[in-house]
Amino acid sequence: MQRLLATKAHALGAGLLLLAAPVLANPASDAPDDAGFEQRCAALAAQAGPTLVIDDARYLAAGELPQASASSAALTGAALSKAAMPAQCLVTGTLQPRQGVGGDYGIGFELRMPLEWNGNFLYQGGGGLNGIVSQAIGAVPVSGSTSLPALSRGFAVISTDSGHQGESNADASFGVDQQARLDFGYAAIGKVHDLALELIDAFYAKAPSHSYFMGCSNGGREAMMAAQRFPLNFDGIVAGNPGFRMSHAAIGEAWSTRQLSQIAPRDGDGQPILSAALTSKDMSLIGDKVLAQCDAADGLEDGQIDAMKACSFDPATLACPAEKHDGCLSQAQVGALKEVFDGAHDSSGGQLYASWPWDAGLAGDNWRSWVLGTSTTAEPDALNAVIGTSSLAHYFITPPQPDLKLSSLDFDTIAEQVAQTAAINDATSTQYASFEHRGGKLLVFHGNSDPVFSANDLRSYWDGLVQDNGGRDPVAEWARLFIVPGMTHCGGGPALDDFDPLAAIQAWVEQDQAPAHLIAQGASFPGRSRPICPYPEEARFTGTGDPQDAANFACRLPD
Repeated sequence: MQRLLATKAHALGAGLLLLAAPVLANPASDAPDDAGFEQRCAALAAQAGPTLVIDDARYLAAGELPQASASSAALTGAALSKAAMPAQCLVTGTLQPRQGVGGDYGIGFELRMPLEWNGNFLYQGGGGLNGIVSQAIGAVPVSGSTSLPALSRGFAVISTDSGHQGESNADASFGVDQQARLDFGYAAIGKVHDLALELIDAFYAKAPSHSYFMGCSNGGREAMMAAQRFPLNFDGIVAGNPGFRMSHAAIGEAWSTRQLSQIAPRDGDGQPILSAALTSKDMSLIGDKVLAQCDAADGLEDGQIDAMKACSFDPATLACPAEKHDGCLSQAQVGALKEVFDGAHDSSGGQLYASWPWDAGLAGDNWRSWVLGTSTTAEPDALNAVIGTSSLAHYFITPPQPDLKLSSLDFDTIAEQVAQTAAINDATSTQYASFEHRGGKLLVFHGNSDPVFSANDLRSYWDGLVQDNGGRDPVAEWARLFIVPGMTHCGGGPALDDFDPLAAIQAWVEQDQAPAHLIAQGASFPGRSRPICPYPEEARFTGTGDPQDAANFACRLPD
């Protein structure tokens, strides 16, 4: 290590409000200088010091294809771009390496800086429980999106494991270490932001004109945390399907898993086979019934439920009058569904997590992969069961209970047990005064059929945000929420999940063009486009023109 990373004072106040022209590796030249770019990139290795390890600092020629990160994509929705990456400087390393409880820690990061820089910086959110450094290309975190990653648009992009290294982003073992909890909860955001500005300034000899944050799932929670706990750091923030109340969402995961496990068929040892609690035929039956009941409420029978607020459903309408068969549900299945969709609660009826909206997406593979899984044994592979129980045991509960079993979880005491971690982890504040004052913009999107984080929970939070900040119109000047009918977790489901929130937030920040709606398409409905409306508005057909064309829809408040 050659020297300590210097801490510089950046005069960002005015610079963050200016729109910069693309900056090349050699600012004095009229054309990119690949040789000079490569040398300047390698020179960043000299930034290493006692608190910063630089593992790599090298030039990558244009044409390299992005690499798949299956585990990360499953949790964040980030689609693999088919576009070759631009010429860039790649820097990887670890910030604040240390020995901690149970092993070694440090904030791993990857920074990519393109040769042709647009002057902007993007902080790429993580997914699951992090613990891995995903490729820092700034992919739009919606699985159906065909939009270019931020790196290909000219952004400098950084990603991070948020302060611990796991076997996967489902590994919660870091929760035994106090600092690792703090770094994952929020602290790493500020540290990695500052590091990125230092390296960007050292490389381009210029601070970014605008700083952005974009993520989905836990990355969406991090995005909201960035606005709440680091209100002076970012100009534009995109929070997708945010686990903003993740401590209680984990309780919700455990609750749903227990209700379904109780009615699931047993193996030879009497253990429940979770995936068989509701078969694919059962879920298709439920989805078809919900669609039949709610589809036409928006004026069109088109396979998607735009009248989300008006959709209600009682699974008892599907109860078998006698023996169970494929065309109906058993009384036990009906009871479990009611318990799941009403949300987790204690023995006195006190709500521990939100209720869930009925929507067409619950019949899809993505919903099943989270709630039921496909395992044919008593070893569940449903993500809610795998991640939910582990995260409660190691991270959310204080003190950690590594041997926690779902069957022994006490829903009368669990809220108190997660309260300490919730205080550092959950992005539930409605105080954004400093973020708003300096001109920050917040764009949030969410799938109405998300099986991980309830859209109803986010609706309730947003209602509180509006109430605490002067009403809907004042809040809409700096923050907007878009709920996507049928969409599951960070994309997927019978939904229009091909849209570009990065372009929308950039136009809002840099051109003062607030998004009246987001235009979406999707593989589930070829040839269709539709506006995604700002909550509480919903899309309605105007009555004239092609109902497949977004131009013939308007965003209106529901009746």
